[in-house]
Amino acid sequence: MAAAGQAALQRSRVAAPAGRHTASVLFLHGSGDTGQGVKDWIKQVLNQDLSFQHIKVIYPTAPTRPYTPMRGSLSNVWFDRYKISNDCPEHIETIDSMCQALTGLIDDEVKNGIRKNRILLGGFSMGGCMAMHLAYRYHQDVAGVFALSSFLNKNSVVYQALKKDERGLPELFQCHGTADELVLYSWGEETNKILKSLGVTTTFLSLPNLYHELNKSELEKLQAWILKKLPEEP
Repeated sequence: MAAAGQAALQRSRVAAPAGRHTASVLFLHGSGDTGQGVKDWIKQVLNQDLSFQHIKVIYPTAPTRPYTPMRGSLSNVWFDRYKISNDCPEHIETIDSMCQALTGLIDDEVKNGIRKNRILLGGFSMGGCMAMHLAYRYHQDVAGVFALSSFLNKNSVVYQALKKDERGLPELFQCHGTADELVLYSWGEETNKILKSLGVTTTFLSLPNLYHELNKSELEKLQAWILKKLPEEP
């Protein structure tokens, strides 16, 4: 038990806003990556950073832990999985310890004067899954959630949490490649349908012939959605 409780985040990479900071985005990388890695990947695909006049983008790095799908090898992952499938139990102990660690980053933004409804949570693959746990179970007052090539397990505790809650929920922006062989398109689609049935306002973009990767039009649409959810304050 102790090891999971000590899940400490490594140093975050930050893209500072060009002007006055009035909103923040937490962008969580996929398994085996780092905050710097996903920041560089986005820059390569977009030919520029994901940057804004008034929004700070924070790219945390997950701690290194043994990862069961890699036969227990150490990897930068937000939580452990029994297998990469939507048909198995979630590794709740590691998910919850990481929700606590990431809550610390949200609290830091609030201490810096950023309201919770001016914070977006999201990520790629496992990072998107982590963001959904974080927002829909612990931080339902954030501005929104984005999940790129991500899914929740069939019996996710996220669904259980939403069944008990009728308050206004953060909107979800989800994208998924139809040719994804690692996280199947159908898993992402099913996640979206279930969340929608539980009262979440969702957008689901199908990306034809895209594998488990980011592409330019997806990131441009994400950028536009972030600006829609976090407009500049007068």
